[in-house]
Amino acid sequence: MPRTVMVNSGLVRYAQNISVGPHLLQADEPRDSAGNDVGPNPYELLLSALGACTSMTLCMYAERKRWPLLGVQVRLTHSKIYAEDCVACDTKRGTLDQIDAEISLIGDLSEDQRQRLMEVADRCPVHRTMVSEIQIRTTLTVAGAATG
Repeated sequence: MPRTVMVNSGLVRYAQNISVGPHLLQADEPRDSAGNDVGPNPYELLLSALGACTSMTLCMYAERKRWPLLGVQVRLTHSKIYAEDCVACDTKRGTLDQIDAEISLIGDLSEDQRQRLMEVADRCPVHRTMVSEIQIRTTLTVAGAATG
């Protein structure tokens, strides 16, 4: 059963307190964006979710196949690009979000195994969610009211 993520504004400017079950996290803006940098910014948290899911998916797949994958490193960056510079994009005006992911596979893997793992990387659940159509429903509730 999925756990609810709760986010509450902190006492310090843009700092946010995040709870997921028993886990506590913080988010903030960097100092150059008027924050105090007490945690990753929202885009960094999004990249963290994608990187963690990618790595977990690759480890699970290799484990099922009994491949000698010893570790995975995923390096991610987020940027804005001009739509006109994106050859593979449907949108041709304005700016688009671009995520660059570099994956390092650690272990004595064959070239075929490495290629297959790279195909699997784009199929992790978070990646699939991010590239699919997403509907976000936002409602206003009374502060402090229980939400079933």
